[in-house]
This record gives sequence, C-alpha cells and structure tokens, in this order.
Amino acid sequence: MRAQAEAIEGFAAALRELRESVGSPPFREMSGRSGAISHTTLHEATKGNRLPSWGTTVEFVKACGADPDEFRERWEAANQAVRSVSARKAEVARPAGEVAAASAVEPRPVDVDIKPSALVPMPPEQVADDGRLGAAAARGRFRVGRLGALAAVVVGAGAVIVVAVVVNRDAGAGEDGLKPVDGRSKAALSPADCPVKATNPPPAPPTHKGDAAAFIADITLPDCTHVGGGKTVTKVWRLKNAGKVPWEGYSLRRLDVPQQADHCQTISDVPIDDTPPGKMVDIRTQITTPKKPGLCYVRFKMVDAAGQVAFPGNRPVNFQVIVDGP
Repeated sequence: MRAQAEAIEGFAAALRELRESVGSPPFREMSGRSGAISHTTLHEATKGNRLPSWGTTVEFVKACGADPDEFRERWEAANQAVRSVSARKAEVARPAGEVAAASAVEPRPVDVDIKPSALVPMPPEQVADDGRLGAAAARGRFRVGRLGALAAVVVGAGAVIVVAVVVNRDAGAGEDGLKPVDGRSKAALSPADCPVKATNPPPAPPTHKGDAAAFIADITLPDCTHVGGGKTVTKVWRLKNAGKVPWEGYSLRRLDVPQQADHCQTISDVPIDDTPPGKMVDIRTQITTPKKPGLCYVRFKMVDAAGQVAFPGNRPVNFQVIVDGP
C-alpha cells in the first residue's frame, strides 16, 4: 500500500507543480479552458487521494497549456503501481478455503504455451476469462493442470462456487492454437472474412454487482473500413455505463498480445474517462497499421481500476480494419 500511495502522491505532485508553473490558475478557469471536465475533478486530481484517469490527466495538462504526451509515461508507471498493489491485496484477501478449492482442481501443473488470441474471437465489449487469466495471457504463458483447466472461485451467500475455464487444445485448432472462425483459423483471416462473426462467451455476472455496459456505436472506423498500410488513425467507440457502478479508473485492455510486426499496433491499455451511471463515454485509441496488406481484427476487454475484467460474460470490444497496400 505504501508503493501505491507513493505512486498516487507522486503523480499528484507533478500535476500541482505543472499548475504552479503557469501561475496556479483557478480550477474553474481550467475547467472553462477544457470544456470537457469539471473543476471538482481537476481539483481532486491534485489531492493525491487516488490516481486520476488518463482522460482527466489529458484535460488537466491541456488546461495548463502543456503536452499530455509528456505525462503519459509517468501516468502509465503510476497506474501500473496502483494496479499491482490492488491485485496483491485482492489475492491476499482470498479466504483459505478458496485457495484450497482452487488448488484441488489444478493437480500436477504443466507448462503450456497459449497465445491470448487463442481465445475464441468475439467482438463489442465482452470475454470468457477472469482478470488473472487475462494477465497471464498477456504474458503469453501460463500454467494449467493435466485436465487443462484454470479455476476461479466465487464466494457468495455462504457458498463456494468453482468455475473452471477450460483450455481446449483440440485438433480442430490452427497450428498457432487458434480456434477456427467460420472454418478458418484466426491466423488465416483475410479481408474477405470481414466482418468476423463472433460467438458469445459463457454467461457470467459482472465483477462488481450492479455494474453494466452497453455498446452504442463505432464513432470512427466501422467494421471493414479500408485504411492504408503504415498509417496512424484514431478509433473511437461509444459505450454507455448502463449500471449503477461509477466507472473510475476503468480501461480497455488489449487481448491480442504480444503485438507482432504485421499486427495493427495500439497501446495495451486504453483509458476510459471516469463515467457515472447512465452516461455515455467515447473511448479512443490510435492505431498504427502494418505495411503488409490484410485484416486487422483486434479485441479489448474492459477492466476495472484493479485490473480485473469487469464483464466476463460480455463479448470484447473490437475493431476490424482492412489494411491496403502503402
């Protein structure tokens, strides 16, 4: 917790220093310059109580006449520190019974190489993995028992429920471990396969009771838009907080990692502006297309401030663009 507090306070101090360097303008004045964020949110960002979202940081820095890109690396480092500590706290808080139950379904672990894209492809805002599986997949390697199952344990109303996420290594998958999509492996997808048809993941409740998300629209780059090779374009999704839980520190985490040279390149975590229940939010990220023509089909899963998948029963948010020659 000390590392988390130091990361938050350190970033708040950097924002205070920036504001002081331009004459400490009133927060209401800064809000007016921004036109997109309240003075109370700007003030909160300097107090060091919690790490502001990247969207808040961008508006704060712009209101001070500075370049947000100069703060990106520092914000990423602070955000990583906050999420790491939150994840450790969640793990330590697990009752002994949960640990025992999880261990019981993972006898004699063996190493298995799995690419995260081996998960069954599925588009706007939904995944069948939990936070730990997503994080392990991001590293490209995790451990499973001989039965090929990862266990997640949920405790509620005095009952312990074991949910197994099964890794299917059937012969029908492609050589890269990807399950076929309409008869083809994801590795073999071409512009002719666009739009990629998706399947629904197994039903699962949201991580936070009362939380809900609704996909509204692709504001830019609708499915199968043609983009030149070697170009940088901006993708914007519009989602709605359809539940009763405020989205604070949420982001879209890329599932299709590690990114290869012939993939569309994006940041791994796309920040989501803090969004109260009932409100819509535009989420944007820059995409750099490869020079090689083909189809880019990239998926993201919404995670909370602790890095846990917020909606395991929803399909991922995705973009599908056809890359033409340079």
